[in-house]
Amino acid sequence: MVAPPPGYQDSGGPLRIVSLGGGTGLSSLLHGLKSYAVHGQADITAIVTVTDDGGSSGRLRREFDVLPPGDIRNCMVALSEDEALLGRLFQYRFASGRGLKGHSFGNLFLTALTHVTGDFPHAVKLSCEVLAIRGRIYPSTAQNVGLRAVMEDGSIIEGETRISKSRKRITRLELTPNKVKPLRDALAAIAAADLITMGPGSLYTSVIPNLLVDGIAAAIRRSRARKIYFSNLMWQPWETMQFSASDHLQAIFDHGGKGTVQQVILNSRPISGAQRRLYAADKVFPVEQDTPRIAELGVEVVSRPLLARTEKVRHDSAAVARVAMEMAAEARAISTR
Repeated sequence: MVAPPPGYQDSGGPLRIVSLGGGTGLSSLLHGLKSYAVHGQADITAIVTVTDDGGSSGRLRREFDVLPPGDIRNCMVALSEDEALLGRLFQYRFASGRGLKGHSFGNLFLTALTHVTGDFPHAVKLSCEVLAIRGRIYPSTAQNVGLRAVMEDGSIIEGETRISKSRKRITRLELTPNKVKPLRDALAAIAAADLITMGPGSLYTSVIPNLLVDGIAAAIRRSRARKIYFSNLMWQPWETMQFSASDHLQAIFDHGGKGTVQQVILNSRPISGAQRRLYAADKVFPVEQDTPRIAELGVEVVSRPLLARTEKVRHDSAAVARVAMEMAAEARAISTR
């Protein structure tokens, strides 16, 4: 059994953790948190961005007018009870076949179930039941939305894929259409949370899009939960080149408002020379931990060894989950004094 972190109070029930994001960063965190949920220590809710317009998700979105299923599929697999079989099935990607090549089974399953039920969030709920996941997963909105970025030179780029590949610095991110409604269940989870997490993951295409959905950022600011941001370890080409940790926070505040983050979690384990050289060839370097500027933003710094012992620079899912549980336990203890 996973040992609870210091300060964990079982008498208050499982710690309520709400995690916002998308992509591999969110699924990695959820994978780490799942073991706590299995033993009744954590109650997990994932709120997932739905602006992806590339790959299998983008094709299904254009051809069947559904929300992109890819990020949600990854989260379902991360929280599934049987990653060995059903998880592998949902992640299976067809290598050939006219119209099938490049699609994952899970994406096709979610698309088909959306058409059967007529409702994407309900299809997600039913799929989660099939996978017997340990938690809840909500799209940040049920409306078909896209991304628009206003760049530093004043130009406008439409679409998540084109934005992530642009070499221009992003000034402002917007949803198209501009006004979209959140899911009520997502707002309820935010209101009841002990801890709200953002990141790790793509700043402009995974984290911030959730904050642009009407009511999400305001609900986070109102919530009595502790709000933390797991800072990225490396620059993301070309999305956050030369971004420091405070630059990431400033972008979150610019789009979600002050109060959306109270603590930033930074990695204290050194990135090796071999790892640095691997990324330096693409002119990608570690995110600077500019703690004085972070303090000026009114955000507390928490440093923990979060780097996975792998060839590539990645967060260790178990380490990130431990920090989340620690922060949630502290928040619960303060709220019940």
